[in-house]
Amino acid sequence: MVKNKLVVPFLKWVGGKRQLMPAIMELVPKEMTTYFEPFVGGGAVLFHLQPKTAVVNDFNTELINVYRVVKTNVDELIVDLRKHLNEETYFYQIRGLDRTPEFKFLTDVERASRIIYLNKTCFNGLYRVNQAGEFNAPFGKYKTPNIVNEPTLRAVHQYLNAHDIELLNTDYATVLQRASKNSFVYLDPPYYPLTPSANFTGYVQGGWDEQDQIRLRQTCDELHQRGIKFLQSNSASDFIKEQYGHYTVSLVKAIRSINSNGEKRGEIDEVLIRNY
Repeated sequence: MVKNKLVVPFLKWVGGKRQLMPAIMELVPKEMTTYFEPFVGGGAVLFHLQPKTAVVNDFNTELINVYRVVKTNVDELIVDLRKHLNEETYFYQIRGLDRTPEFKFLTDVERASRIIYLNKTCFNGLYRVNQAGEFNAPFGKYKTPNIVNEPTLRAVHQYLNAHDIELLNTDYATVLQRASKNSFVYLDPPYYPLTPSANFTGYVQGGWDEQDQIRLRQTCDELHQRGIKFLQSNSASDFIKEQYGHYTVSLVKAIRSINSNGEKRGEIDEVLIRNY
């Protein structure tokens, strides 16, 4: 299959997988019936693989709304994106919409446009919500952010419509019940923190804790018992290595730049876990 090079992530997402792509692609099975990605995030792996049949999910409702709008209403989205201003006062006005009664009256297109705008203009391109589920990343002060990335949005629109790509917004375990023996599952969950202060799980209200990681490992055990191949990315913490000790765990290097302290950004170890 000829891949469209314009089909790439249009959102910057915490823990994006572009730099790990060579290591991930080495491990992806050559043949699969359906590709499952239950924590799609920015979609780097999905858009690199460009499978013809995929079930794509994320627990973040606003994120999945963006993908659905790109798939069904890209023209209106592009028009709406053009209205946005790269100005601090305007930014906080748009950011604050989810704290007002008006928020529930926004159309799906307006909600998607808001998320893309905030992602392109907030500090460090960080999607982050507080415990109430309200967007809370500060203004980024970029001179020329690419708010309307029309070629990429149109290419992703075309890809999502040319193939059988289902977009879901539910619990990952519910999605994975549908996987069959020749499916392939790629899992990119919120990472287990290497240190207590590094526990960034702000892209979904409520965050993720150790019990969530244990439940995910149990779900992986079930996939394995059903003969379904899975590949998971996670932090190279002792806890994760212990949880997945009976699977194949490969160490990979990644450069992470989400720390607000520039001196703490840099190369860290991550793991790729697989059962095949």
